[in-house]
Amino acid sequence: MTDPGTDPTPQPPEPQDAPEPQGSQEAQGPSEAQGLQEPLEPEPLGVGRTPTGDPGVDAHLARLADADHLDASGHLAVYEDVHQGLRDALGALDRPPGPPPGPARPYDNRS
Repeated sequence: MTDPGTDPTPQPPEPQDAPEPQGSQEAQGPSEAQGLQEPLEPEPLGVGRTPTGDPGVDAHLARLADADHLDASGHLAVYEDVHQGLRDALGALDRPPGPPPGPARPYDNRS
């Protein structure tokens, strides 16, 4: 016989505070946490650019802002264009100042 104050069937343990899964609302962005879709329009990243003092380089860096208004599929073309422009500007530092050399003229020895 069992004691009248005890229940013979075992009870499951009380649930304890379980850690939140990794996909919790805090880890998600605001739109994901609220179950909203991605924004319909691309949003600028808002990354500031410090002027370099070289107008050519600054123009290329300013072109990066064009990617802010494009879908991700259009970013590559902008990045490649800026990269090539910056490579050209860097390569120009290795060239001597002045006009580029013209075509070679034949030597005239009629003196």
